[in-house]
Amino acid sequence: QVQLVESGGGLVEPGGSLTLSCTASGNISGNLTMGWFRQAPGKQRDIVARLFYFGRTEYSNSVRGRFSIGRDRNTVFLYMNNLEHEDTAVFYCKLIQSSGRSAEPFWGQGTQVTVSS
Repeated sequence: QVQLVESGGGLVEPGGSLTLSCTASGNISGNLTMGWFRQAPGKQRDIVARLFYFGRTEYSNSVRGRFSIGRDRNTVFLYMNNLEHEDTAVFYCKLIQSSGRSAEPFWGQGTQVTVSS
């Protein structure tokens, strides 16, 4: 099993910045793709940013240019700048551990980000 622990959420004013982090521990092996999703009240969980094991990054249109994803060993970061009210959501870390044709996903417990004045 793999455990993901997120931190860094909180309350921030519009235009502010936050950095989320997610550290993976446990039985980690294979290729690791790590990313962030978010879920606002009454909405589905959507991709925010993803960092593939081979180095490519991708971002949702709504955050491109404002958010940046990075990784240091088993920790993935989400640097969020110029936050907007619409960014308010629970942010979830996701890790996909892949080897050959198999891929196993793991989720963090979520961290609340609230953008409000």
